[in-house]
This record gives sequence, structure tokens and C-alpha cells, in this order.
Amino acid sequence: MTTELDAALARLNTIILGKQTQLKLALSCLLARGHLLIEDLPGMGKTTMSHALAGVLGLDYNRVQFTSDLLPADVLGVSVFERESGSDQGRFRFHPGPVFCQLLLADEINRATPKAQSALLEAMEERQVTVEGETRPLPEPFFVIATQNPVNQSGTFPLPESQLDRFLMRISLGYPDDKSERALYEGQDHRQLANSVQPVLTLAQLHALQQGVEQVKASGSVLDYLQRIVAFTRYDGGYQYGLSPRGGLALLRAAKAWALLHQRQHVLPEDLQAVLPSVVDHRLAEAADGAAGRVSQHILNQVPVLL
Repeated sequence: MTTELDAALARLNTIILGKQTQLKLALSCLLARGHLLIEDLPGMGKTTMSHALAGVLGLDYNRVQFTSDLLPADVLGVSVFERESGSDQGRFRFHPGPVFCQLLLADEINRATPKAQSALLEAMEERQVTVEGETRPLPEPFFVIATQNPVNQSGTFPLPESQLDRFLMRISLGYPDDKSERALYEGQDHRQLANSVQPVLTLAQLHALQQGVEQVKASGSVLDYLQRIVAFTRYDGGYQYGLSPRGGLALLRAAKAWALLHQRQHVLPEDLQAVLPSVVDHRLAEAADGAAGRVSQHILNQVPVLL
């Protein structure tokens, strides 16, 4: 692992205790130029983790609380007619919404209606937004972290498959272990730590690391393993539908980022296996009749490596 990434992870681990794997996955998601969905119960540290990532990486950060009355304009922005001082003349001026930042936290995204949820689709896929016929680019990098309450809770609108597919990874933080929870009770408020954290990486270093992910190599045998996984989901796994080509590319990009985190310039089968649950489970949850937690394990058990 590079010195910069090592320092960033070390700083994050002082704020989000006992969640090393989840932090590595979140950082891998950013390095792979993807977006992250965090699904968990309220109060598990989702917002704190998002704020800590923005602080450690020195990213411009905005948070939007998604509610049932949220409108697309509340996220994207709106044009307002402004009169010139002392004159009857004026013009429309665009007021950018909170989406114009480098790290956007879409908090409790599934509490908003599908219309408001869809406001993020173009932004996440194209890194731009079109408002009133004019296309405006978003800052670089642009990273969306969306949090989601369990769909069985009241007042939620499940994300459709088309929007779930926009998220490179989905993770859950879960309850802390006993040691980490005791440290939370005895120590400083970790939300305050997240607010005061100093950047460890510069934007130039972050860009270089993202470009470094693209240089990580995958051998023919690793690509064979990847294709066996994709084919299994389509034809042999018993799912209603399998991974799309975009899903296969997402798995490869995530594995490359995971390999870079571990100081390697080539992908191993273990890298694919490490990121498989976070990349695949949310894409195949409905296809597997909701048994999302068992999808990736079933794939790993049935698809041989054969290197």
C-alpha cells in the first residue's frame, strides 16, 4: 500500500473504529471512480464515515437529507429570475444545488420518492447535470455516498434496479465489536473528530491514485475466472437474470482498486473474491428472490478458480 493510502486509512481507523474492511471497500470504491451505497440501521455511523472520508481526502462535501417531499430541484439547483438593481430588466441566474460538490452524501435516499431519487441518475453516470436544457459539468472527482434504511422500515421507497446498478458497491457497517464500542463510550465524540479531521491526501495525489487503478493489470486467467462468475449468474445460478456487462466491468474495476490498496499492480483471484459481495449482492438481490446475503457466497462456492 502506498504511503498516502496507508496514512489515509490509519486516520480513518481512528474515527470509525473496528471497521477496517468497510473503510477499505469505501476507499476502493472512490479509487475505482464508483459510487457507494451504505445500507444499515440508523445510528451506525454512516454519516460520520462519509464526513470523515471527505475530511481525510480533502474533498468538498455536501449532505442532502432525502425526505418524501424532496424535489429534484432541491438536489440539482434551479434558475431564478433576478432583476437588475434600479431597472425593470433582469435575467435568469442558475443557483447550483448541493450536487455540485466532490463528495455528496445522499442521506436516507430511499425515504425520497422515485422522482427525487432519479435526479441523481445522470449525475452519477455522466458526471454532469442537465437543468432547463443546459448541461453543466460536476466537479472532479465526484463521489456519491448514499445511505439507505432497511426496506422493511416504514416510509421507504425501494431503489429500482436501474438506480442500484449505478452504485459500484453496497456495504453495511453493522454493530461494533465490544472493544470498539467501549472506546466509543469512553472517548471523544467521533462526529466531532470527523468534523475537525485534516486532509491526508491532496487532490493531485487522489487523481494519481485513481489513474493508478486503471494501470493495474488483469491476466488472462483472472479474466477467465471473472467470465465464469458472470456466466454462472446468467445461466447456472438459478437467478431470474444475471450480471450485465456493466456489472462485470464493475467487479473488475473494484478488484483493481482493491489490488492497488494492497500494493499490487496485478489482480489476483482473491481480489475478485474480496469485493464480490459488495459489488454483486445488491445487483442480484431481486434476481435471487431477496436472498442478497447468500448470493455472493453461493457464487464463491460454485465457481472454481482454475488457475
